[in-house]
Amino acid sequence: MFKLVKYLKPFTMLIILSLVLLFGQAMADLALPDYMSNIVNIGIQQRGIASALPEAIRQSELYKLTIFMSPSSKQEILNSYTLVDKNSAAYSTFVRKYPQLEKEPVYILKKLKSPEKKFLNPVMGRAFITVSFLEEMLKDPVKAADIGSKMGFDLSKIPEGTSGGQFFKIIANLPAGQLSKIRNAVNSRFASLDDKIVNQMAVGLVRNEYNALGMNTDKVQSSYMWKMGALMLLLSLASAVLTVSVGYLSARTAAGLSRNLRKKVFDKVESFSNTEFDKFSTASLITRSTNDITQIQMLIIIVIRIIFYAPIMGIGGAIRALGKSTSMSWIIALAVIVVISLILVVFSVSLPKFKIIQKLIDRLNLVIRENLSGMMVIRAFNSQKFEEGRFDKANIDLTKTSLFINRVMVTMMPVMMIIMNGLTLVIIWVGSHQVAQAHIQVGDVMAFMQYAMLIVISFIMLSVMFIMVPRASVSAGRVVEVIETESVIKDPEKPAVFDNELPVRGVVEFKNVSFRYPGASEYVLNNISFIAKPGQTTAFIGSTGSGKSTVVNLLLRFYDVSSGCITVDNLDIRSVTQHDLRNKIGYVPQKSMLFSGTIESNLIYADENADMDTIVKAAEVAQAMEFISAKQEGFNAEISQGGKNVSGGQNQRLSIARALVKKPEILILDDCFSALDFKTDAALRSALKTYSKNSTVIIVAQRVGTVMKAEQIVVLDEGRIKGTGTHKELMESCETYREIAYSQLSREELA
Repeated sequence: MFKLVKYLKPFTMLIILSLVLLFGQAMADLALPDYMSNIVNIGIQQRGIASALPEAIRQSELYKLTIFMSPSSKQEILNSYTLVDKNSAAYSTFVRKYPQLEKEPVYILKKLKSPEKKFLNPVMGRAFITVSFLEEMLKDPVKAADIGSKMGFDLSKIPEGTSGGQFFKIIANLPAGQLSKIRNAVNSRFASLDDKIVNQMAVGLVRNEYNALGMNTDKVQSSYMWKMGALMLLLSLASAVLTVSVGYLSARTAAGLSRNLRKKVFDKVESFSNTEFDKFSTASLITRSTNDITQIQMLIIIVIRIIFYAPIMGIGGAIRALGKSTSMSWIIALAVIVVISLILVVFSVSLPKFKIIQKLIDRLNLVIRENLSGMMVIRAFNSQKFEEGRFDKANIDLTKTSLFINRVMVTMMPVMMIIMNGLTLVIIWVGSHQVAQAHIQVGDVMAFMQYAMLIVISFIMLSVMFIMVPRASVSAGRVVEVIETESVIKDPEKPAVFDNELPVRGVVEFKNVSFRYPGASEYVLNNISFIAKPGQTTAFIGSTGSGKSTVVNLLLRFYDVSSGCITVDNLDIRSVTQHDLRNKIGYVPQKSMLFSGTIESNLIYADENADMDTIVKAAEVAQAMEFISAKQEGFNAEISQGGKNVSGGQNQRLSIARALVKKPEILILDDCFSALDFKTDAALRSALKTYSKNSTVIIVAQRVGTVMKAEQIVVLDEGRIKGTGTHKELMESCETYREIAYSQLSREELA
């Protein structure tokens, strides 16, 4: 899989941009539970009052609060507020918001930085709780006497009917030592409370203070709820926009990579020699170019969307969950361990099957391709049942493997849901006890639950990757194997160039050429030597398997010689580029191949700049004009894929005409007269003699009648030359040729 990384370089910026957007999306998604927690904790439970540090407080109330603060904290608090009374310049501004300002001075909170607020909030909160506690205590004389004795202060000495304000003045006027003792005794009762719990307890008292100031506290709550709701909505919209953007970028990256890989595979296959085609079957190459690349494309989309996103969500969720409660972190750890164990089990079971499934797809494609290509043969031999059995076996093998993998994957979701539901129950159970003990707030328990779900979901998303990555890795390996396969036939680093000024061009010479197929132990050609000259026809004849077509393949450099050399115009064909070599050659293969399009588009395949006169002349020489003229559309008549809508003879004649349009210096006709009747064969060869009088013509044939008039006939038998000469010379000197000739024609026809 890592071998594909270098092919992603053109999409580096798209991937980086996707990561940035994914991070933004993750931050938006992770912020939502926090805002939900704030709505529950602050908006509902605290009625919209977020801080124990009030924005305004009466002078008399602040006086009571500062009694139970340390001198340094008291000074910090007083420095954070500005006293406003009727003589203040800002009086008219604040009196509308705080009507109580008409009756007594009010302290207004200055603009503070977040660290200052964070420090002062618990100080003010504990002071509020302390004052409230003492005020409640005064309402119960028995309780007051008991608590007073514990604080070292005899509350019984306080005269009956003493107001709360007078009570706090008495305490404030106590000696410093006794006041400090009382302060420590009272504060110690609330020392164990968490700052969040202190804040939650104090905001109710802050609300009472706001009511005393004449503020509309219902408006404070509604404003907070609307603000939080709007922020959550904006975050949701931002997350949606980022999700769509990342989806677009990931799809564009994956589609671009797939396009490039398909092009690279196609370009590489076009450069393959027959050696490479022997290694990769056609069905396998089709699977690699389609199914395998599709697997990679799907993986790239999911990698960008999930593999990068899930860790951010998992890590971010864990950090934020721990911020809500460290005491419940063991719940998440337990869930993660269970999920990872499940993923490892599924991964170990499914991985071997993913390596098998692509080979089974290859096998299925091979069977389908053979059946479609050989349908007429299958019907002719009534072998439909046998082929159905072959297809059923390949299909069932693939189905069984796919079903096995799907069954393994299907078990994951129910188990994951059980884990998630169990996790929810445990968090609610433990969290409810923590709430009852005032160690955590209800909103924080709800947020912790959501973060725990996000963490588990992140692992579920990663588990999907563990399922897809193995199969895509197999596909990636198969695609890269094709792209990085080095062709055994390469162009030289410093190629020679054919001299186009030579008076005679197209001279072909084989010099002691021997050849064996890669991996074979025996030679199929041994010491082949001959010269084919322009203006002459050199014909090869011999029994099946004698090596006739191999000679042609070597000349075209579909294979390279094992020993000896082949020259064209005195240049070794290995010293020039394959393009330059094949540019001099017109080739008609044994199995004629036409492409979907029109007759004209097939003929100009050899030379796209050919004019109509050249096309018509080539068709006339190939004896194709008769059936072309019979078609209503003429040269614009449609040709189906592979030339299925024309006969075998018409297919061969169009293939010959295509080679003639090129006007090559070397014309190779590899047993391409087999579908022609004798009359057409003779007429074609006669016309060809005139048309290609300046070309080197090389014919491979099975019929003696096709090669009788050739200037040079090379007789091959088991990869060796048994004779070279004209028809007449070979009839006298070559026993192999005579046997072939007499097996096909009578003595009168051979004379």
